[in-house]
Amino acid sequence: MIRVLIVDDHSIFRSGLRADLDESLEVVGEAAGVDDAVELIAATIPEVVLLDVHLPGGAGGGGAEVIRRSGTLLDRVRFLALSVSDSAEDVVGVIRAGARGYITKGNSGAEVSAAVTAVAGGDAVFSPRLAGFVLDAFGAAAGERAETSEELDRLSAREQEVMRLIARGFSYKEVASELFISVKTVETHVSAVLRKLQLSSRHELTAWALERKLL
Repeated sequence: MIRVLIVDDHSIFRSGLRADLDESLEVVGEAAGVDDAVELIAATIPEVVLLDVHLPGGAGGGGAEVIRRSGTLLDRVRFLALSVSDSAEDVVGVIRAGARGYITKGNSGAEVSAAVTAVAGGDAVFSPRLAGFVLDAFGAAAGERAETSEELDRLSAREQEVMRLIARGFSYKEVASELFISVKTVETHVSAVLRKLQLSSRHELTAWALERKLL
């Protein structure tokens, strides 16, 4: 069973979608807004979140804000946008935030179920006519990826591990526990990472890593 959370501000749509999903998917909860979604994701840790793009609450960032505020869970929870919107701005915005796919609400329950299964398995899924937006946006970023690779080459393998955990919001103590090293060693690595990447704080590091899709 793949554990799924549905996030949409229309209760009738949530109920209909829940009834149409394949039996191999277990709906562990529903949320109608940004704040509720963030709390429920942290409480249930679903494998896939079916996420509307436009949601009430939070700071007005909608589905993209839900993903950003769930940043420390991106290695455990995958997000699949499901929206009536097919605008390039919405598609690219939510994918940049960390969604693994984007499909429209015109899809059938069977198609949505198949998309959820694919995303849970690590694939990216897009409605056919939306894929072009993503290819255009991220194809244009090829030069940025090359630059990112050069920047990462400045860091040792251990420094890259520390960088990703710190950028995800882990405390020094949590990083030390995760990597089986001392807090003092974590502090040394963080100082080296900030110096090599020419950043001044862990907040800048998080923004740097998010921009380069490293989380």
